[in-house]
Amino acid sequence: MTGGFPLISEGMWTTIAISVIILKGGFVKTVQMTLDEDLVMTVDKVAKRLGTTRSAFTRRALRAAIEKARIDELERKHREGYRRKPVKRGEFGDWESEQVWVEP
Repeated sequence: MTGGFPLISEGMWTTIAISVIILKGGFVKTVQMTLDEDLVMTVDKVAKRLGTTRSAFTRRALRAAIEKARIDELERKHREGYRRKPVKRGEFGDWESEQVWVEP
């Protein structure tokens, strides 16, 4: 066992390197990742269909995952705030006359 993760047969995994010289005016770092072979094949197929590279597709996917994690955290904080301080009856009553209800 290394780094808290069990060793897995090398035949099951494909090591990929993501490298680009310049991205959005800044330098990027080459990162070596170990991914399941099926995942790499799927990423390659989707990237090809989208007319992009594995690296570009992966960067976009990672940015989307980071943004989703950020939104999930904001939503968690929002729920927690309402759990700690629930809305009181009539708290937003001043706005009821401003609402317009339209039947679909």
